[in-house]
This record gives sequence, C-alpha cells and structure tokens, in this order.
Amino acid sequence: MSITHPQTTQSSRDAEPSPWAARSIAVGVALAVAALLGLMVWGLGKRAEGTVGNAPVQTRPASAFSLPLFDGGTFQLGEQRGKPVLVNFWASWCIPCEDEAAALERAYRRYGDRVAFIGVNVQDTDPNARSFLRRFGVSYPNGRDASGEVAIDYGMSGVPETYFIDRGGTLVRKWQGPLDDERLRQFLDDLLR
Repeated sequence: MSITHPQTTQSSRDAEPSPWAARSIAVGVALAVAALLGLMVWGLGKRAEGTVGNAPVQTRPASAFSLPLFDGGTFQLGEQRGKPVLVNFWASWCIPCEDEAAALERAYRRYGDRVAFIGVNVQDTDPNARSFLRRFGVSYPNGRDASGEVAIDYGMSGVPETYFIDRGGTLVRKWQGPLDDERLRQFLDDLLR
C-alpha cells in the first residue's frame, strides 16, 4: 500500500494567508477605526467649543453696507458714525434666533437711543422673516440680505451671529450663538465706554 501525500503547489500556498498576516490586517483595521473614532470625538469637541461665545474677529473698520428695511426705507451703516452699532444676523427658521429675540428687543428698548441696532435676515424668505418679526414683537430696524453680500463681507458663519461696532466705525466684537440679557448689557456697556 502506498501512501500518497497531497502535493502542495505554489498557488495553494498563496491562497491561504498565514495566521500572522490575518492578525496584522485585523490590528490595522482596529487601529484605523480607533483613529477615526478619536478624530470624530475631537471634532465634536471642537464644534461644541466654537458654537457659542466670543469668536475671534480682526479689529478693523466695519464693512459699509446699505440694507433695504422690511418696514420701508434703508439702513446705511455709514450714517451711524459717532454711534455704536449692533449688527445681528438671524433667520426665521433658526431656533437659537427665537431664543435671543426677546433679549435683543429688551436691549433695543433700553439702549436704542444710544446704540444703533440692525437685524440682518439671511437665508430666508420675505414672508417668513416678516412673520418672525411680528411673532416676537421686534421693533428695531430689520432688513433682508437677499444676495448674502453683507453676510459675506462680515464673515458670517451661522445664525445667530452678532457684531459690535464702536463709535469710530471699528468692528470690535463678534458673538456666535444666541445672546442673553446679561451679555447684551455687558457688551453694550463696553461699547458705550
């Protein structure tokens, strides 16, 4: 009786990976997944950091603009020289914009004789914007930046976003996210000093 040994050919050895190769692939995949998860966690943390609060702004002359107002007329930033200005970018679909609407209106009623307020509606429709203003009783001047030109000139990255311009026409502060009564009072008092 003869014993035959299966012949191992070169092609059959190539078809079966070694145990070390399989482990190396598994470790590589696990490291890649861990790196991606770490990057995602880091990104979410950075996103949360930059969502609300003071944002870096280059102190510079504020970009001049002219904005047609919802109630007629035009707001000209250049006509506000000598008076601080609050420029608030908002949209009717923005929930944080709803959250800050009452605080902005209260600040306007308190500071409106000393600080010019202008609301700049972006990425919105005229009817929705007008409905928002009525619903929240907003009485300070507001207009729609239909072309997005004002938003681009100011470097707006989302809504709500508020810019503070001093008496000399210099952009001195940018706030991302909704403002509350306390911060508005602090920022406006700083502008008036």
